[in-house]
Amino acid sequence: MHIVLVEPEIPPNTGNVARLCAATGSELHLIEPLGFQLEDKHLKRAGMDYWNHVNWRKWSHWSAFIEHLNASSKLWLVESDGPKSYANVDYGPDDYLVFGRETAGLPSELVQQYQDQWLRIPMMNKEARSLNLSNSVAIVLYEALRQLGFQDEVR
Repeated sequence: MHIVLVEPEIPPNTGNVARLCAATGSELHLIEPLGFQLEDKHLKRAGMDYWNHVNWRKWSHWSAFIEHLNASSKLWLVESDGPKSYANVDYGPDDYLVFGRETAGLPSELVQQYQDQWLRIPMMNKEARSLNLSNSVAIVLYEALRQLGFQDEVR
């Protein structure tokens, strides 16, 4: 699986996602501009000593990222108000789970372009605006891995 963070802003969130990618063997893609420097101490602290176990790439912009995708890969954009629940789609092993900025989410033109692949994480309390980025990534990633038949214990 692939995790894509489009213009992430908060270093600890990205660090936590990197740790999640290390634990699951998922590839991390960071789309610039980033809201922090990759040398940020909070980013490194959240990622702990996992960064050397993460297969990750940084892309200068969305179009540079899109150019490298295989035709068989599918993008799943996770954003509030998506027409489908993340639990009601079939994931493939080469799919990309795409998440936006913590304060603004994904650009609306991007969501509209991939409207058939726009997912939401249901929230029971209408007063809650959103979930933490790293929590959202974990929820959707583990559902995708469950569908793909991951083993409970790989060790």
